Parts: sequence; structure tokens; C-alpha cells
Amino acid sequence: MRISIFVGLLTSMILAAPAFAQSGSLITEEIMVKSADPGIEIYVRNKRPAGMTTFRPEQTVLYVHGATYPSETAFDLKLDGTSWMEYIASRGYDVWSLDVRGYGKSTRPKEMDDKAEANPPIVTGEVAVRDIGSAVDFILARRAIPRLNLLGWSWGTTLMATYTTQNSAKVERLVLYAPVWIRQTASLVQAGPGKLGAYRMVTREQAKERWYTGVPEEKKASLIPQGWFEAWADATFATDPVGAQMTPAMLRAPNGVVQDGAQFFGAGKPYYDPSKITVPTLLVGAEWDRDAPPYMAQALFPLLVNSPGKRYVELAEGTHTIIMEKNRLRLFEAVQAFLDEAKRS
Repeated sequence: MRISIFVGLLTSMILAAPAFAQSGSLITEEIMVKSADPGIEIYVRNKRPAGMTTFRPEQTVLYVHGATYPSETAFDLKLDGTSWMEYIASRGYDVWSLDVRGYGKSTRPKEMDDKAEANPPIVTGEVAVRDIGSAVDFILARRAIPRLNLLGWSWGTTLMATYTTQNSAKVERLVLYAPVWIRQTASLVQAGPGKLGAYRMVTREQAKERWYTGVPEEKKASLIPQGWFEAWADATFATDPVGAQMTPAMLRAPNGVVQDGAQFFGAGKPYYDPSKITVPTLLVGAEWDRDAPPYMAQALFPLLVNSPGKRYVELAEGTHTIIMEKNRLRLFEAVQAFLDEAKRS
């Protein structure tokens, strides 16, 4: 069942008509939040127990995606009956995700209406962190809480970590899944030859090839349960209606992240200062990850000198996308154990 309502908030953010859906004991809400920048709306998605009426920082989580794909089609994709978002929400959490502008259901910058080469890269990390800030402030105001947990995947770890260094008073705990740091190997996010344009285009075949990079040949057949890649690709490529009409179907992704990567991590420069992270932090990754290889987390971990209770977990037999692989529950369990610590304290 889906109904639409209008909610007035005493904030500077404008709330579009939220849509509610109830599935089992969980409620889903979709909201467009006005960004700090004119003309930009950020898509946020919420799942929580149907009877939840009291909200606390330690039981509130906000997730953001990586460099290429939106949040919903990985974090809230039902595989084997449940999504990671549902897994967390069903344990008594108020769970949120957002799409940075240019991704998923958020506003596409006007440059994406033009040819990629007609404009410089769009949606840099600085811009993306502003969008995260708009989403955080909206959630804190709506729930009347001072802080929340942040969860980022891949590029999202850089964004959430950067936000935390600038806004530690608003962050309860920080989870960095597949954390990106100084590069010793080439990035798998490629924009093609020539001058870097506003955005890049990815095919399903390229997405699948990237996913399997680093997996031993004898393990490839059993890595992703049957039908899971197709379910993810169908949902993900459908979020770009323009790219979906191309032959073959494409997904357009902003190139600001590629530009930042070349200027910072790819050039041996940190994007943020880990010593400014003063909240409990979890680094979690998988052994076959070639987008954010384990050496990145291993280098980042000792730099978190002011993070109380920090830890690093490396999961066996998984890639950058273990969130949608046969061993995904190992990821879910590791993150949940870290989040639940705050509930018990």
C-alpha cells in the first residue's frame, strides 16, 4: 500500500510528497530533500520498524553509495528475501540512504543533458559532501536527534569520512565499507581516453567485468548466486532513463570522483585528514577487492589515531561488491556487531 502525505518542517529544507509503503513489519518512505544549492533535490529513502516512535542517535543510520551506482539498488535490493537496509531496520534501526546529485533519483545536473565532452567533470567530492550535509540535517531535524551513524561504500567512504572530519558533533559512529585511500594500483573506474568530460557511460558488460576483477578463476562460478547480478543490473540501469534508451543500455555517472581521484589518492595525496575523525570507526573490506584493495584499509587504519574503539575487519572470499555476493551476510554481521555496541553502552 502506498499513500502520499505532506509534512511541514520548521527548517529551510523543502520536503516533497513522501511516499510510504509497508512491507511486513517495516515501513518505507521516499523523500526529496532540497539541497543547499538552488535547483538541486536529493533523494533519500527510509526504512524503519512499523511501530517505531522513539528515535535515538545510536539507532539511526545513513548510507551513501560509491562512484558509479546509486544507493537504493544495492543497499535496498531484495536478494534471497531481504536487503541490507531491511536487515538493519529489522533489528530496530531507523535506516536511511541517499543519492548524491547526478545519481539515481536525485536531480541530474544540467550538464548531463549535454554531451559529456561539452563540460568539465561534475559532482566533485566537495559537492557530494554538501549533499550529504543536507540529508543529515534533514534527518536530525525530522527525528529531533543530535547525531546519527554514517555508512559509506567505496567513494562513499571518502565522502562520509570527510563529512565526519568537518562535523564530528553530528556523527555517532562511522562505518567505511571498502575504504578508499592512497593508491598503489590503478583505479578500475575508467572514463575512457581523451579529455575528462562531465560524466562517463558504463555498460552492463563493463560493470560485470569490473565486478569479477581479482576473483580466482575457480571461484568465479560460485561468487554471485544465480540471478543476483541480473536483478541488480536491471534495477540499476533503470535508474537512468536516458541511458536506458541507448543501444546498448548505458548508465551515466558524474566524473567529479574521477577528477578527485587523480588529484588526490592517485597522486599520493590524502583527500581528508584521518586524525580529525574522533568517533568510533569500522573499516571493513574483502580479500578480492581490486577497487579498494586491502592495502588501502591497512594503510588507513593506523592513521585513525583519535578514533576510539576503531577496528578493521577483512572478509574472506569477497570482492568490492560483497554486499551482493554469497558471503554478504558476513559483511552484514560485522557491521551490525559494530553498530549494536552503541545500543548496549
